[in-house]
Formats: sequence, structure tokens, C-alpha cells
Amino acid sequence: MKEVARKRRLMRPLLIVMSAPSGAGKSTLCDLLLQEFPEITYSVSCTTRAPRGEEEDGVDYFFLSPEDFERHVREGLLLEHAVVHGNHYGTPAGPVREAFAEGQSVLMDIDVAGAEQVRRFVATLPVGDPLRQGFVDVFIEPPSLEELRRRLEGRGEDSRESIELRLHNAAGEMARANEFAYRVVNDDLRQAYLRLRDILLVRGGAL
Repeated sequence: MKEVARKRRLMRPLLIVMSAPSGAGKSTLCDLLLQEFPEITYSVSCTTRAPRGEEEDGVDYFFLSPEDFERHVREGLLLEHAVVHGNHYGTPAGPVREAFAEGQSVLMDIDVAGAEQVRRFVATLPVGDPLRQGFVDVFIEPPSLEELRRRLEGRGEDSRESIELRLHNAAGEMARANEFAYRVVNDDLRQAYLRLRDILLVRGGAL
């Protein structure tokens, strides 16, 4: 997609939480945001699994022992956490606050359950807390489940069983879309990005 508008800079940091069914185009929209806004960075998760290949602690993940991870949960240091394939994953609040202090916005690409946890965490913070003031949650949705099926089948990466499972999960996720402050229908990528961009510019004080 070509450049859609003159670049602008967010005037204050945002905690951007984006969720979507698989195949709705969320990853593409996230990539476009990172290309246009250099002050937006992905959050770094922590995990109890061992590093793989050339993964670096503090860059790819924060690698924690199960005991340290449990302490983070117990002390309320994680924005959200979950168990995936037997390993614990979570998003520590500390690095997000450090990014905010440096004027950076943080982008979290998570599922609706994780988004709900972040929403609850933020709601417990004082009204004037930067994370609460800068919290923006956006649900990216396809025009319909039929269109989502067409996209999943068109990319030719999934088996029929996998597609049916993704569609089943998508229906459940789309049923929770009204939990988000903003919803962006990705019918046309350019228009969806402009809509997403405007949301962030307004919330970031640049419009």
C-alpha cells in the first residue's frame, strides 16, 4: 500500500491494544503503524520457556524462571498473562512505563482474553496515571465471516480443519468486539488504516 497521508507524530504516549480474528489483517495494519510512527514500539513479553536460536533476553523476550514469573503475577507486575503450550507468557508493566517515560507508545498485539486483562489492569490505576490516560483498545474485524473464510482459503496456508477452527474462534472473538472502545472494519486496507491512524492521532493529541 502506498503512503496514505503526511506523517504526523503522536503528542503523548499511548498504550495501544489491538485484537482481531486470524485473517482480519491486524498484522498488516500493525506493520503500517510501525512504519509511519517511529515512536511506536512493540511490547516485549516475558516467558518461562527457554530461549530459542539467537533470541536475546530483553529484546525478544524477558526470560524468567517459573518462580520469578509467579512472583510477577503475585505482585501485580503483569498487564496480562496466559499459559500457551505449557509455558507462561505475560506482558510486564515496567518496560511499558519505561517506554512511556521516553516518549514512546507501546503496541500490544494480543487476543481478546489478553485485551480484557489489560483493560481490567488499567481500570485499577489512578485516573491521572499515564497508562490509563493513554490506553486505547481497538478491535479489527473482517466485513463478515464469509469474507474471512474467503481470505483464509485464498492464502492457501491452512488445512480445511484449521480453517474451520479459525472461523469458529473468530465467531467467538467477533461476539466480544463491543468490549473494545474502537472497532475498525478491514474491508479496504487503505481505508481501515486511515481510520486506525485517525483514532491514534486523536487520542495521541495530534489532531
